[in-house]
Amino acid sequence: MGVVNVTPDSFYDGGRFFDKDSAVARAIELEKQGAEILDIGGESSRPGAEPVSATEELRRVLPVIEALVERVKVPISIDTMKPAVARAALRAGASIVNDVAANRFDPEMWHVVAEYGAGYVCVHMQGTPQTMHLNPQYGDVISEIMGFFEDRMERLGKAGVKPEAVVLDPGLGFGKTVEHNLRLLAGLGQFKKFGRPLLVGASRKSFIGRVLGLEPQDRLSGSLACASWAVAAGASIIRTHDVAETAQAVRMTEAIMAQSG
Repeated sequence: MGVVNVTPDSFYDGGRFFDKDSAVARAIELEKQGAEILDIGGESSRPGAEPVSATEELRRVLPVIEALVERVKVPISIDTMKPAVARAALRAGASIVNDVAANRFDPEMWHVVAEYGAGYVCVHMQGTPQTMHLNPQYGDVISEIMGFFEDRMERLGKAGVKPEAVVLDPGLGFGKTVEHNLRLLAGLGQFKKFGRPLLVGASRKSFIGRVLGLEPQDRLSGSLACASWAVAAGASIIRTHDVAETAQAVRMTEAIMAQSG
């Protein structure tokens, strides 16, 4: 899953693809590099990010989605927390909703997903982007997120979302300390019990920087290590800013796994 942030403030590539033409060109480039899903987002979810209105978010993403539908062959995902944005994006040709606010209690987003028969990435986040970095705490991060997924699978079903439409994402960096993120990666295989594809998005995130002492622009190697580990542990989708390099790392990991018996 290649990341296209149509934002001025995302932690790594904010502002680089903020206008329609550069965002469309970036998405096409990522497809050529091997992206099998393009994830288009118009609101930063980095820690402390300020929210934007649905009107502004739609102004950013809709022209990009509308242009890409005619120009790419891979599915388009809308990275949004807002049901109105999800609805408009699905109407425009997106087919997946990547929802970092799956911790919500209002089922409107899930009704939109069910109405369009869309794919749904159920992301765990403790708090909101404005609060998630403020001393996140868990008794046991694995067991608590397992419980979250069990609850969400039940609630998604009640809202009309079919189980086969759901992808589970433990939400690295979304309300987790460095230790929580490392524990989630180490225990990733436990989430396979749900029988749903697992998505991992570690790409250039701050926990990598804290482990290695590096700024975002220097975190590629750490990101590739996380991607390879995640694939070996059972992840089906890797969300990344660096598609070409990640695709190579994943292919190499899979080649090794194929010989492991």
